[in-house]
Amino acid sequence: MFTGIVQAVGQIVAREPRGDGARITVDAGTLAIDDVAIGESIALAGCCLTVVARKGKQLSFDVSAETLSCTTGLDGRGAVNLERALRLSDRLGGHLLSGHIDGIGTVTRSDILAGGDGSRVLETEAPTALARFIATKGSIAIDGVSLTVNAVSGRRFAVNLIPHTLAVTTLGELAPGSRVNLEVDLVARYIARLSESEARGEGG
Repeated sequence: MFTGIVQAVGQIVAREPRGDGARITVDAGTLAIDDVAIGESIALAGCCLTVVARKGKQLSFDVSAETLSCTTGLDGRGAVNLERALRLSDRLGGHLLSGHIDGIGTVTRSDILAGGDGSRVLETEAPTALARFIATKGSIAIDGVSLTVNAVSGRRFAVNLIPHTLAVTTLGELAPGSRVNLEVDLVARYIARLSESEARGEGG
């Protein structure tokens, strides 16, 4: 499990085909990895992957064809948000994330907010299947970053990005047309499932 509080921005520095998938190597940047073990889970751009090799500040991960088909940002070189898995003793600063990407969204707007502090409003269009799980004041993860939804209109939703978030994640690089990994709130999924079961008379 993860919290959506990004710990560092890494760089995908190499990609090697492996069967129908790939092995990617990431320079972990400022992420503390001295105690990272082979087999540990780390979220890259919100996607939970397993460490399969380590050399210095570089970590390698095997990515399946299925994962590559339902995520974005893992198929080439570039910056990725990094977060190590949650420990039971950690503070839950964001919201609970599984690291399983639900779908790919497309940024439709990224504008500086009035007020002069450098905050931005980011508007994203979600896949139709995910739109019903996104609610105003609810939580959502964009490229692994825990955010609060400020507005919803159809398939589009908006979040505010404060200067700190822009400085310590990859979200400041997003522009209209950018594709992003989305993970909807786990609670919203369970509530929807429960409501559907009750509507079909499966409850009790």
